Amino acid sequence: MTSANHLDELRALVRYRRERLELYRARVYGPHPTSAARLDELTREYELAVSSLERAANCERPSSPS
Repeated sequence: MTSANHLDELRALVRYRRERLELYRARVYGPHPTSAARLDELTREYELAVSSLERAANCERPSSPS
């Protein structure tokens, strides 16, 4: 897998996790029961995906000459 493909996949994963988190947050205001633990889990999954993307993006950037 090329690094560009890997970054694209990570961006898609971040988008997917963000959308799931937003949908669950919206559900909290609805009539159906929700779980604080599930909201925490979705939040952690989103933050982990963002962190993975940031690390991969930082590895892609060429380091500046000192």
